[in-house]
Amino acid sequence: MVQRLARSLGLGLVLALGNVSLAQSQVQPGTRLMDALFVDHAVLQRDRPIDVYGRAAAGEPVTVTLGNATANARADAHGRWSAQLPALGAGGPHTLTASSGSRRQMARDILIGDVWLCSGQSNMEFAVRSTHDAYNEAALSANPRIRSVNIPRGSSAAPREDFDTALEWKLAAPGNTEHFSAVCYYFVRELQKSVTDAGQPVPQGIIHASWGGSRIEPWMSEGALRQQRGYAPALKLLGEYRTSKPLAFMHWGDTWQKWWTSQAATGGKQPWLSDGTGDGWKAAPAVLDYWETWGTPELSRRDGMVWFRARVNLTAAQAKQAAKLSMGTIDDVDVTWVNGRAVGNTFGLEPRLYDLPAKLLKAGDNVVVSNVHDFWGNGGLYGPAADRALVLADGTRVSLASWEYQVAPPDLWPPHAPWETLNGVNVLYNAMIAPLGRYGLRGIAWYQGEANGGLDDAKNYEALLRGLMADWRRQFGAPLPWLVVQLASWNALATSPVDSGWARLRDAQRRAVAADGNAGLAVTIDIGDRVDIHPMNKQDVGKRLARAARHVVYGEKISPAGAQPVSARRVTEGVLVTLGGFDGELKVIGSKDPAGFELCGATQESCRFVRSELRSVTKVGEVLLADAAAASATRVRFCWADSPLCNLFDTTGLPVGPFELPIN
Repeated sequence: MVQRLARSLGLGLVLALGNVSLAQSQVQPGTRLMDALFVDHAVLQRDRPIDVYGRAAAGEPVTVTLGNATANARADAHGRWSAQLPALGAGGPHTLTASSGSRRQMARDILIGDVWLCSGQSNMEFAVRSTHDAYNEAALSANPRIRSVNIPRGSSAAPREDFDTALEWKLAAPGNTEHFSAVCYYFVRELQKSVTDAGQPVPQGIIHASWGGSRIEPWMSEGALRQQRGYAPALKLLGEYRTSKPLAFMHWGDTWQKWWTSQAATGGKQPWLSDGTGDGWKAAPAVLDYWETWGTPELSRRDGMVWFRARVNLTAAQAKQAAKLSMGTIDDVDVTWVNGRAVGNTFGLEPRLYDLPAKLLKAGDNVVVSNVHDFWGNGGLYGPAADRALVLADGTRVSLASWEYQVAPPDLWPPHAPWETLNGVNVLYNAMIAPLGRYGLRGIAWYQGEANGGLDDAKNYEALLRGLMADWRRQFGAPLPWLVVQLASWNALATSPVDSGWARLRDAQRRAVAADGNAGLAVTIDIGDRVDIHPMNKQDVGKRLARAARHVVYGEKISPAGAQPVSARRVTEGVLVTLGGFDGELKVIGSKDPAGFELCGATQESCRFVRSELRSVTKVGEVLLADAAAASATRVRFCWADSPLCNLFDTTGLPVGPFELPIN
């Protein structure tokens, strides 16, 4: 998806900012006193005590200074220390210093302002350089009062205290801004138009932690997931993975195998046990690479599962040695067996190297089988053939060669291992959120849900989102406001009522925000792209997030998200839907009457489009749904599809978003 210059107006400032960036102190993990976020150009949260923390020798005293303020701390038995400085108003620049004995770390050009944690999946990760008018947006972006730090992608089975690499705050400027999260950049840029202090725009800091394709569950802590139904088995397996990967792989293999044999399409076959030659296996090319390159018609555009098998012959002396199985790189996820026992499972492009349990290998033929599931793009085993081998304790590498394959039935979607990066549990929180500690924030912006948009998944999303909100508030030790971007429209238009997982998820987002009391919703149903799950118009998304923040965070008396459903009740003419919470008036665009209303009974089959009439348009909106069979309906749905046509707006241009309501 990812798709340059200084104009005379900003050339001097651009050059100055570039020189500042070059002076950035590169403090590496293990050498610093302060945690990773406390480096040059950072933004610290205004108007509240400032927590600064890091690592030193156990029992070692640490002194922290910021401007004229000083605080003292002492490292605990684990080397962790934390100090609190008094609150400061918006401004700067300041220098933040931590000293302990002969060690001293300085963070220069520190601003005090509002700090936002922006997280989610690909639409939050989507960069400025890929949005509409990207060239001009980047070229004219120089603003030293907007700064962003990108949290590196990472996955961990256990919570981390620090990041693997140094972090770097970057100032908005050509060459930097184009790499910022577009949604979050446009959000804070819009905020600066109204959020000022002494006539100056308040500095805005962005902490961006997203990963495209991720579900919500990997972003939640273990404690938060334990409060949700059905996650105890996955968390138990993840605990095993932390302490004994071979044991966890074996147990996951049992789970995976039960799923496979329960599928009618597999016909009861168990390819991981197969050691014959007449059972559907075919010779694979000598150079494996992506299977789309093999010239085999059934694999030329294959997204799905393919089985691979190889044999390796060992002497008795070799079989007695401790060994590892190297499978090289696999796209996207594998489950791998040796002699019928599951020994590995990994998602992504990291090289596979699996420890083999004692006594698993034997003299003579040993069978290695791997099921490879490719979600999108190219798939298969690739990289040098030498990477696929048994690695014995004495250093001997016994190559795996003469590979065979068989294509699995189509449309099989196996369960996901709990340690899987994007589809597991807890692992992104552990690596990308937990190390943030209790860094001061003004609020959180969340744009995620596409990966949870299946019909069954969406049923649980409201509880998960509410759990995530509570979880991160606990993490940061504050009742932080949450700003949630509701999913935009995407996919083909529906010609009849459908039960849409995306519609369910949008309504779950709406309900979670409405129930929270300290959250806002950015409705984007009208600014999606039917043929692109990543719409390029992120400017309006940012504006709508900013509007929600102006109400929820800054207390402006404006509608945060346009008209919201209030009730649906029976009247003589049919069903009357009441809407509230909007500014100005309601109006219909492109038609006389609102479109997209449905009346439903208990089943999906009972849902039908109905005529609607906008009766009241100010303060309280009323829409009459007239239908001969209205008495049998039990619920109302509006704009209920992946990509609905919604034509009801308020005067400010905000759409009425999708919803479902019971009829009272």
